[in-house]
Amino acid sequence: MQSPLRFLAFATAVLLAASLADAQTRAPRERIQRGEYLAAIMDCGGCHTPGVFLGKPDMARKFAGSEVGFKIPGLGTFFPPNLTPDRETGLGAWSEQDIIKAVRTGVRPDGRVLAPAMPYNSYGKLNDADALALASYFKSLPPINHAPPALSGPAETPKGPYVTVVAP
Repeated sequence: MQSPLRFLAFATAVLLAASLADAQTRAPRERIQRGEYLAAIMDCGGCHTPGVFLGKPDMARKFAGSEVGFKIPGLGTFFPPNLTPDRETGLGAWSEQDIIKAVRTGVRPDGRVLAPAMPYNSYGKLNDADALALASYFKSLPPINHAPPALSGPAETPKGPYVTVVAP
């Protein structure tokens, strides 16, 4: 009789551990809702949604990256990337901490610094809870496979349409 009880206790412990681990990896709904709110007031979709700069936002691909870039003299042309959790073209391989670091400091997981058109200096003021909420929201989105045009250097021809950003 002792063997079935041990098995039952072991199975219960395994199921409890699995459910606790699952609960810890899923972001609470309130945090995701806060992140959605922050993405709206920070206007993330204003740069990272296809069609916005052409006057026809494609809301079916919200946050999937823009086909219109920012040309910054001396730096090149940068296209707002896909913020959905698509593993090939978006943030799918990034952790929430990777997203937080990029939003706050402008440094990607691969060490590349984001274009200055991304206001990471301002977003660096996000408190820990809000930064995590924003990252959790982006990780909660449905993945959309969409690759914006590749970045181009200052002497290269841009791979898509762009607006020129000139500092005063």
